[in-house]
Amino acid sequence: MKKLLSLIKLRLTVQFEFFLLQNPLLGNFFKGRIYQGELKKVCTPGLNCYSCPAAVTSCPMGAMQLILGGVRHSFSLFAGGFLLMTGVVFGRLICGYVCPMGLLQDLLYKIKTPKLKLKLRYLRYIKYVILALFVIALPYFIRCELSGLGSPWFCEYICPAGTISGAVPLLAVNEALRGMLGWRFILKAAIAGAVILVSVIVFRPFCRVLCPLGAVYSLFNRIAFFKMNCDKSKCTSCGECKAACPIFIDPADDRQINSPECVRCKGCTGRCKSGALR
Repeated sequence: MKKLLSLIKLRLTVQFEFFLLQNPLLGNFFKGRIYQGELKKVCTPGLNCYSCPAAVTSCPMGAMQLILGGVRHSFSLFAGGFLLMTGVVFGRLICGYVCPMGLLQDLLYKIKTPKLKLKLRYLRYIKYVILALFVIALPYFIRCELSGLGSPWFCEYICPAGTISGAVPLLAVNEALRGMLGWRFILKAAIAGAVILVSVIVFRPFCRVLCPLGAVYSLFNRIAFFKMNCDKSKCTSCGECKAACPIFIDPADDRQINSPECVRCKGCTGRCKSGALR
């Protein structure tokens, strides 16, 4: 138990450090400003909204949607290449340690309430539909007439990260923006509210069901440089690791240990008494 608590503390520390690294301009929350300097040309690995007042980098999902509209004329490899490189090296380790939405859900899940351990067997495929439709297909086929860039469909109609860290702080200090609210904000606010409420009782529902960035990284989880390993010579088949996993993965099973759904929370390694998992 001491080992598990130490790992949880370490992971939370790293998550907070990455949050501050991606969002150092905390004073902008009170000013209602969005940083638009040179660093905004750089993508962050996690789902960190461009419109967050504290953010100094861009979200890779937003960048993907914008460039896809211009694929027919001049395809940019920046966002796609960045995601490919990050996925091959880290897989969903990014979800567990770097993404601010992951941190928010982890903190909400720590609230002391009865918990529901759900497999979400079929719901987990929704994130791939969102990736294919809202991040790739719609931005590719429907472009802005003036700029020729793709429309950010996922950002405009679904993304709770943008609502929580971008829209809400900006609306709180800008009266003019509040007068422009419409049905799209109501839709996104409802989605964000649902994600927040469900995150209190279910482990990372957004990551597992809705996140297109998680869908991208999940495709690399089995081949990523950073992946889980189980030393069979040490494994005692006690089942502690499986019992510790909040998403029902059996790390002692070679077919499951690097499941696309694993976000490397290290709950299993903390419970492994034989030291077989790493």
